[in-house]
Amino acid sequence: MTRRVIHLLLGLALYGAGCAFTVGAGLGVDPWTVLAEGISLHSGIGVGWVVNILGLGVMLLWLPLRQRPGIGTVANILLVGTSMQLVLMVLPPVTGLLPRFLLLGAGILAVAVASGLYLGAGFGAGPRDGLMTGIRARFGWPIWLARGSVEITVLAIGWALGGTVGIGTLAFALSIGPLVHLMMPILAIRPRPVGDRAPEGRPHLRHRSDHRGSRPHDRLHDHR
Repeated sequence: MTRRVIHLLLGLALYGAGCAFTVGAGLGVDPWTVLAEGISLHSGIGVGWVVNILGLGVMLLWLPLRQRPGIGTVANILLVGTSMQLVLMVLPPVTGLLPRFLLLGAGILAVAVASGLYLGAGFGAGPRDGLMTGIRARFGWPIWLARGSVEITVLAIGWALGGTVGIGTLAFALSIGPLVHLMMPILAIRPRPVGDRAPEGRPHLRHRSDHRGSRPHDRLHDHR
């Protein structure tokens, strides 16, 4: 459990940092961050705080879809935007095309690793992922159609509000799926098989002979 909690918290913090890197690169961000940027421009609220507010609003959309949030859902709402805002506050301006592309690549990779960490912890989906699965369960849409419809709508609204759409948006869309698919089996926490080792201080007992030299006793099993 301790390891799962560490994976969850580290993953969510890293996710927010990765999103901050893509914002700092200024080459385009993922659809939900485009929307957060657009709202931030018109409201004056920091983009990271807007991400938290959006997460809460999206989770409320779960109610008619009959989805139930988990610990990971609530932690996602509280931590991703907060981490993103804190990193943006200390991230210096990046100039030059090559440094900006490098920062974009670092951000996308950080988001992929973060996704593997927090999803592998098994504490439930984030609010946006839960929205996709809720639409699939409620209306029978395939997940690609649910995700595509929502993200295109979010992207269009964010772009109309002034969010940053560019080569980074396309790079994120094309690379994040394969990268998360690669990271998930590497970072997922697998349960330890039952019986693979004896409890500490209690080694397995195998064949042994009694003190009179008679035939070996049957194997003694270590019941837990």
